Amino acid sequence: MMRRVVITGIGVISAVGNSVGEFWSNIAEGRPGIGPITRADVSTLRFQNAAEVKGFDESEHFDEKSLIWLDPFAHYGIVAARQAIADSGLDYDDELRGRTGVITGSCLGGKTTEDDLFYKLYAEGKQRHQPVAIPRAMANAVASHVSMEFGLTGATFTTATACSSANHAIGQAFWLVRQGTLQMAVAGGSEAPICFGHLKAWETMRVVSPDTCRPFSADRTGMVLGEGAAMFTLETLEAARSRGARIYAEIVGAGMSADAHHLTMPLAHGAAKAMRLALEDGKIDNTEVGYINAHGTATQANDPMESAAIREVFGDRTSEIGVSSTKSMHGHTLGAAGAIEAAATVLGLANDTLPPNINFTAPDPECPLNIVANSAREQVTEAALSNSFAFGGLNAVLAFRRWKG
Repeated sequence: MMRRVVITGIGVISAVGNSVGEFWSNIAEGRPGIGPITRADVSTLRFQNAAEVKGFDESEHFDEKSLIWLDPFAHYGIVAARQAIADSGLDYDDELRGRTGVITGSCLGGKTTEDDLFYKLYAEGKQRHQPVAIPRAMANAVASHVSMEFGLTGATFTTATACSSANHAIGQAFWLVRQGTLQMAVAGGSEAPICFGHLKAWETMRVVSPDTCRPFSADRTGMVLGEGAAMFTLETLEAARSRGARIYAEIVGAGMSADAHHLTMPLAHGAAKAMRLALEDGKIDNTEVGYINAHGTATQANDPMESAAIREVFGDRTSEIGVSSTKSMHGHTLGAAGAIEAAATVLGLANDTLPPNINFTAPDPECPLNIVANSAREQVTEAALSNSFAFGGLNAVLAFRRWKG
């Protein structure tokens, strides 16, 4: 018997806030986190802006001994997990620890650590490196550290599917709890991609905007990279009710597909398939969906493709569904994108508000959607989707229902 799964805790570290309250306030008000890059000297790059985490001091969260083992992507992920667990009000006992897993997503892992190591090796000629470089850089570092910190010994692993990593992780966690393999899961994603070597690699793709992120706008000029993390506590409805937990929303479905088409050119049919599968998995009728948090990268390739995919799934109802890309505020956080956008979606459902798609100027005829343009929209929404579509044609969509109590 499949069990109902709810979200009882959320943690966020992002360019628009380092707590759930700050994050939601800035999202709802349409306050952007995009600005000049300070993590690296980008004077020689074609772009100088990103959505950096601000006001985060790792020394306030970790002692010196712990920091030796941790890359910035782990700082964000671990702190977001701590927030989510504290927010849930959970009090672990040995039995619950044994039935709780940690499932995370990260596209890059410890990219900052790798970038620093390779600079010292190739530019400075240093042959000796700190022995913790591999543990710092491994993509599963967040899952492992959270598991150890809280003594969680259930199924624990990390997914790496480019920009769909976090949605794949949350979807897998949802299924594991629903089928009874886990009683509870801590799930989400984290990323810290803002280091020179990695920024240089993105420059060569010519898809990063020279100024800001304008998803679905006719004059969009590309994506803007971001960093951060979001984590959730997922548990059965029965367990949440038994302890009187506050419930943000119910996670009801996950849909996953592969385009089998091209490494960097997305396919509308593959994206549409993932959305359909999420609806089917969640037993959601098309008429119930009132909001879609779009992948919405503001690239020339993604936005028309995603618009076509949404129309393929919803047909004439498309004009009734509010659509926004919150990447316009927190940037494209790659492997963490699905988690941060799921947080915006869930908080929107809980607050009867559709998050805005800021920086929207002129509609693109190739993107005929009901864009929540520039300002949040007050609206009671019964069900919502959160889309993630990745390089390699790997798609993951999450479906949520508004919690009615």
